[in-house]
Amino acid sequence: MSTTVSNQFSPDFAVAPGETLSELLDDNGMSQAELARRTGLSAKHINQIVSGDASITAETAIRLERVTKVPSRFWLNLEAQYQDLVTRQREALILQADVPWLKELPVRELLKRGYLKRSDVTVDTLRQVLAFFGVVNRGAWGTIWQVPTAYRTSRVLDVNGPALATWLRIGELKAIGVEAKPFSKKALQAIIPELRSLTVTSSEIWEPKLKSLCASVGVVVIFEPEIPGSRISGAVRWVESDRALVQMSLRHRWGDIFWFSFFHEIAHVLLHDRKRLTFVDGPPKDGNGDDLELEADAFASHTLVPKQYDAHLQSLDSPRAVKSFAAQLGIHPGVVVGRLQHDRLLSYSAMNNLRVRYEFAESGS
Repeated sequence: MSTTVSNQFSPDFAVAPGETLSELLDDNGMSQAELARRTGLSAKHINQIVSGDASITAETAIRLERVTKVPSRFWLNLEAQYQDLVTRQREALILQADVPWLKELPVRELLKRGYLKRSDVTVDTLRQVLAFFGVVNRGAWGTIWQVPTAYRTSRVLDVNGPALATWLRIGELKAIGVEAKPFSKKALQAIIPELRSLTVTSSEIWEPKLKSLCASVGVVVIFEPEIPGSRISGAVRWVESDRALVQMSLRHRWGDIFWFSFFHEIAHVLLHDRKRLTFVDGPPKDGNGDDLELEADAFASHTLVPKQYDAHLQSLDSPRAVKSFAAQLGIHPGVVVGRLQHDRLLSYSAMNNLRVRYEFAESGS
């Protein structure tokens, strides 16, 4: 994870450049009036600079350089630092009103995953949160990240909006720098059989292969454990006009559920990319969803087990039959068991020994 946290020194006090100028004049035994005459500035203006009521401009800095022998860049840097700190102090007063909002956000989870640096100053934590989301204030956050207006969440019930937004943002950040070719619908369709064949391999093999194959057709795949409360299985977004982002949470970790969810998201990319929408999906629910969701369900189901085999599923009444059928289709037996359980041809407790659970690194990959 490429998380950057600034460790630069940030003083909480502001020293006006005029104070430094005043000390310099005292050290050189020069009065403000004398400096005014030598620089061609009015005595009033020099006094305003010393008192902090006037800024040092580039022109003034050059005049001070000629008289004091102190480089103009020193005066300009001093002025810039002063103005930056004064502005931040003024901003802190405004941000203070939004500090209670932090209680609604998964700050502890962001600290745990390394996206925030622990701070005893709540306003500093708020600044880090805003920087994490790439927004200037809470109002801008609401415009960009507020649920449900920003996403299609027909499958996600009782979702925690800030938790979902945080999970999606992590996916965006992880996608930065991932190399992928421009999206090609035709090329994605062509690799579906190869993607499907990965179900029979271990995660150490299929995970990098899946990412590589998808990147070759313009789809970035990111794995990130769900943020508590997000209740998310996967999502599809267009991070650029020519790159799709498929983000998977690995929720429940059952292999058959993962592969169904993955191909469900791929269906959104293939079938619904013209809308450039963000699709956010929770666990599959029978008969729940609009036409686009049902279409994605059908695509995922028939990609794993082609429709012409629907009738044959009813005859799979033993582990041996399931294994033989799965070998015939070139998919993992657990995928077949998952389909049988979903179709109520098997109880949810039957043949679970044929299913697999995937384990991934704690911080995702």
